[in-house]
Amino acid sequence: MSDEIAKAQTAQPTEDTIFGKIARKEIKVDLLHDDDQCVAFHDISKQAPTHILIIPKEPIKQLSECTVAQEPLLGHLLFVAAQVAKKQGLNEDGYRLVINNGRDGGQSVYHLHIHVLGGRQLGWPPG
Repeated sequence: MSDEIAKAQTAQPTEDTIFGKIARKEIKVDLLHDDDQCVAFHDISKQAPTHILIIPKEPIKQLSECTVAQEPLLGHLLFVAAQVAKKQGLNEDGYRLVINNGRDGGQSVYHLHIHVLGGRQLGWPPG
């Protein structure tokens, strides 16, 4: 079992996460994007040559808990992911967006986040 799968199998939803602390700027990271709704930064546990995380400032535990009221935010997160990927030079050869949801989906931090992966040929099927 990979480390990431093991983490997902034992992760528990909590009131606060490392991503919440990053979004509130309690933990300093080099931000690639920062607006009133979300931030983007390089993942420290890279799964590809380029691995970026897009996280909403609103503390949403997982995609399956989103409501219709959060639909504009979800669209914004995808738009920002595309903008950041372009700025990182991923448009020419492509990239993958991943949202893990729940234990079997590989979610290890219960704060909604989008992975932007690129910089090499990505395998299919994933996992």
